[in-house]
Amino acid sequence: MEIFDYPKNREAFARATKVIPGGIYGHLGPTEGCHIPASAYPFYSSRAKGAYIWDLDGNKFIDHMAAYGPMIQGYADEEVNEAAFKACRNGDCVTLPGTLSIDLAELLVDTVNTADWALFAKNGGDVTNLAMMTARSATGRDKIIMYNGSYHGVNMWMQHEGDPGVSAADVSNNIYIDWNNLQQLKDVIAANEGEIAGLIAMPYLHCAFGDNILPAPGYWEQVRKICTDNGIVLIVDDVRAGWRLDLQGSDHFFGFEADLICFCKALANGWNVSALCGKESLKDACSAVMYTGSYWHTAAPFAAAIANINKLRNHEDACGHMRMIGEGIMSGLEKVAANHGFHMVTTGEPSLFYMRLADDNNFKLHQEFVAETVKRGALMASHHNHFTNLAETQEDVDKTIEICDEALSVVASRHPDMGFTA
Repeated sequence: MEIFDYPKNREAFARATKVIPGGIYGHLGPTEGCHIPASAYPFYSSRAKGAYIWDLDGNKFIDHMAAYGPMIQGYADEEVNEAAFKACRNGDCVTLPGTLSIDLAELLVDTVNTADWALFAKNGGDVTNLAMMTARSATGRDKIIMYNGSYHGVNMWMQHEGDPGVSAADVSNNIYIDWNNLQQLKDVIAANEGEIAGLIAMPYLHCAFGDNILPAPGYWEQVRKICTDNGIVLIVDDVRAGWRLDLQGSDHFFGFEADLICFCKALANGWNVSALCGKESLKDACSAVMYTGSYWHTAAPFAAAIANINKLRNHEDACGHMRMIGEGIMSGLEKVAANHGFHMVTTGEPSLFYMRLADDNNFKLHQEFVAETVKRGALMASHHNHFTNLAETQEDVDKTIEICDEALSVVASRHPDMGFTA
């Protein structure tokens, strides 16, 4: 099997470090500690189509990250892109907004179980922040409950005391609890009676660098009741999971109703738009919040989102297809790992699967394995859940498992003292 190298990628990164802090900023860059060893990973793409990307060196990858979630149809989807290009040709960023935002809001209200209205921004963190502000606007309270290990964007209140640029005051109203612990939730509410504006949560815990954890039976129903009884706004951050579990929203998938639900990533198949949807009772509170941006009414992303959602709705079983792809990868990984004497743990919903080699306590074997898969053409992450898409086929699943099999054999051969089989 061909082993990739990346001379053009390295040359481009050297250029970048001279003019861009960190070279590639954020979690896509090698300086964040998510690409270990960095030499195994490409840094830049030259093109992308369907389930595949090609890097600067011409290497072709089956991309299991889908741009960290946005590409639900696959890259360069012609229907979605043509809708966006048409909107651009008619004027994208204009002093007066067009009516595409109305069309998208109506479509979301018709699609999402919780939605009586929708308000739009650009990034997932924009709408999780708006959701928090809406909860405060509605309740007149300040504090927010969130879960240990969760991620809701890069606004200062969503980060942690001690992080660079974050002060104690920025996070002073945050209350952190453990996932699936109802008693802890009840205790913090009792200890902060009348002070909690909202609870924000992913539909299930899918944090980085850790196994995904599904809600315990009846958990969400109890959380819903507790929030209702205490006047707390229940916010679901569906930025990652949205559209891959249930087109009506991940709260619907797990059998409850959120008060507010946040979408981004897969909303427009890569075009930058996010949405906060909510119940009628919170519409005025959201309207009262000062929240805007110069590019928030651009037409192309609205058109792309409309085309994407309609294509998802018209698909025979969009969520079922993505679940099938994820199940195939999860079961295949477990099987080939066992054949080599490894213990592969796969967790979470299959359409957003997480995988981890559990044969050491320091993550190094897992990082080594993922690096070897990437060098052979399956672009995966060692720290994050993965994202299936509608362009992936059974052939892609089979090829991925073949690559993983060889990668595991290589890792096994390097550690003969651990009892693995090459």
